[in-house]
Amino acid sequence: MKSMIHTRVNGNFKPLRDGIAVAEMEFGETRTEGGLIIASSDGKAHGIHARWGQVTHIGPEQLDVNVGQWVLVAHGRWSRGFELNDVTTRTVDPKDVLGIQDEKPNTEIFKPGTAHQTRGYEGKVSVGKLEV
Repeated sequence: MKSMIHTRVNGNFKPLRDGIAVAEMEFGETRTEGGLIIASSDGKAHGIHARWGQVTHIGPEQLDVNVGQWVLVAHGRWSRGFELNDVTTRTVDPKDVLGIQDEKPNTEIFKPGTAHQTRGYEGKVSVGKLEV
């Protein structure tokens, strides 16, 4: 279900002072590489976590991030969102940016690593009637 956006803006947008505007924050369902669909966790206790967004606009006093970079924003520290030139855009408080990176982050869920307690399995895995 797509969230309802009530404010639509067409044209130029410039955040004030050191403000940051981002797009591409993920809130809906996700699909793993194996094809499993993970329902949206937004609004649930286990859905409380920081989220990544791509910087689309910065204010004139913003010195820490550049347009095009990805920022990790503390949970809930973003605006509800508005449509800016047909793209859902959110403003974030620069004080709540936890990290910055140049490439799109890998937000893959359930990918075991060497330091993770989950065992990795090779081959196919069956989940109910679904085979991945």
